[in-house]
Amino acid sequence: MTRHMPTITTRTYDSLAFKSLRHAGLPPVLARIYAARGIDNSAQLETALTRLIPFDRIKNIGLMARLLADAIEARQRLLIIADYDSDGATACAVGMRILRLMGADVGYLVPNRFEYGYGLTPEIVDLAYTTSRPDILITVDNGIASIDGVQAAKALGMKVFITDHHLPGDKLPDATAIINPNQPGCPFPSKYIAGVGVIFYLMLALRAEFRQRGAFINNKEPNLATFLDLVALGTVADVVKLDDNNRILVQQGLKRIQAGLACVGINALLKIAGRRAQQTSTYDLGFILGPRLNAAGRLDDMSLGIECLITDEAAKAEQIARQLDALNVRRREIESDMQNSALSKLESTLYAENAQIQAAYSVCLFDHGWHQGVIGILASRIKDKYHRPVIIFAPGNAGEMKGSGRSIPGFHMRDALDLISKRYPGLIVKFGGHAAAAGLTILAECFVRFCEAFEATARSLLTEADLTRVIETDGELDASDMNMELAQQLTRQVWGQGFPQPTFNACFYVESQRVLGEKHLKLKLKKIPSNGVSVSEPGSISYDAILFFYNELLPNAIHAVYRLQTNEFNGKTTLQLLLEHWSQAETQPID
Repeated sequence: MTRHMPTITTRTYDSLAFKSLRHAGLPPVLARIYAARGIDNSAQLETALTRLIPFDRIKNIGLMARLLADAIEARQRLLIIADYDSDGATACAVGMRILRLMGADVGYLVPNRFEYGYGLTPEIVDLAYTTSRPDILITVDNGIASIDGVQAAKALGMKVFITDHHLPGDKLPDATAIINPNQPGCPFPSKYIAGVGVIFYLMLALRAEFRQRGAFINNKEPNLATFLDLVALGTVADVVKLDDNNRILVQQGLKRIQAGLACVGINALLKIAGRRAQQTSTYDLGFILGPRLNAAGRLDDMSLGIECLITDEAAKAEQIARQLDALNVRRREIESDMQNSALSKLESTLYAENAQIQAAYSVCLFDHGWHQGVIGILASRIKDKYHRPVIIFAPGNAGEMKGSGRSIPGFHMRDALDLISKRYPGLIVKFGGHAAAAGLTILAECFVRFCEAFEATARSLLTEADLTRVIETDGELDASDMNMELAQQLTRQVWGQGFPQPTFNACFYVESQRVLGEKHLKLKLKKIPSNGVSVSEPGSISYDAILFFYNELLPNAIHAVYRLQTNEFNGKTTLQLLLEHWSQAETQPID
């Protein structure tokens, strides 16, 4: 498969937005960074809870809150049906914790992905009825595609409340009530809210309903901000776009974690990972805590992760955190083996034998030995390496394959699967997801036909230019801006999907370099001025830099994409450049 060198471009920004931010007092470099991310007034950078979009903007939320309050007052049995990823686990924990505070009789059930698959299926409905006999099923982070499951629940006399954020299909389930910002006719402007955000909003509406009923006259009203640590974790781990509203949720949750006010489960996960609560960042939520929580759903049972988040016993939380950490180690080992296997398939037999396959616009792979719980991570790794939409399949139930897809800009994965299902009726058993990620089930006998249909769809939706990875940066930094103050200012902001952490690019002379621990490259760099001034002139500055997971020496001059960061070592904090990409510089330094 042909791989192209990435193209490095500088983000553009609206000049009026830049002027507005400068007028509000932001320095030029920050005004440029924020304007390039769609910020056009300084109010968008404020993260007070009062700036959250009101809950009553969500369609049906008032109705669901009233029905839920009625059920709680009538002592009806509630059962949360969760998803088996971090978003589903945190959403379940938010629902369990707050509903219990509201006096609800509530339990939860999370499908084992290997036995039941995703969502409210008829099989899960039967299991819920047999084990719990609930009056009401409440889905979190799933349900919008569960047409058959809702029918099965109604036939057994159970009501279904759906809370979800995934994109709906052409037909909605016949549930008692549905809240989903992406359902038709919902005016809620934050369409990228995670499943945990949706259930949190329902809890805000439920509290308002109970307040109206006078439930808190003699009882203390619960402070729902207490649970924003869970909302922040689920939002970041689910890789949803950090729009203004999501950034408020995440920032407020991070503040609680950093202040030592997180639930014991999050604290235990931080402790087992060797991270300090006071320095927790979105990176920690997405790449340290999220994978450990997800490991339960990928390899075992997400009930383990949910129990970690709903317990108030520190000892129990630490015990579970150790189990989750061990599962994550095992997950990494399985992933490494699968990745080696997949790359071998791609670079030898499947994609190296003829020019037509080498020019493929997509990747579809299957192996009988691959683990169903890890195919999503593998799809992400292959997508990053080849910059193609990727679907990885593993064996599913008898006669079926389970697939997990990851996509690139310009290719909406869920819409592409919808298009295939309409063009080739019966080819896909079921599917669901987002623009960047989706899951599906196909019949094993249809694998080759599906691969051909997926490739044809990719070719119809993508251009050859789309297959070249583009690295967007915020341009060059003046030497006067390459300082600790800017690094610390950037560290305090919430960055993530759709609101990317700032990166910069420049040419550097490599003064010195050495390999640390046989894994990482530690460098001393001196910036090569674009005006051709000698880098050895008096006053020119050298910068410490690090290139992680790279142990070969670089050429004398490089063009690098980097992030500014603070580095703590031996009690001293210094400025460091974190290299994310490099190539040999065409410009050689002037001696």
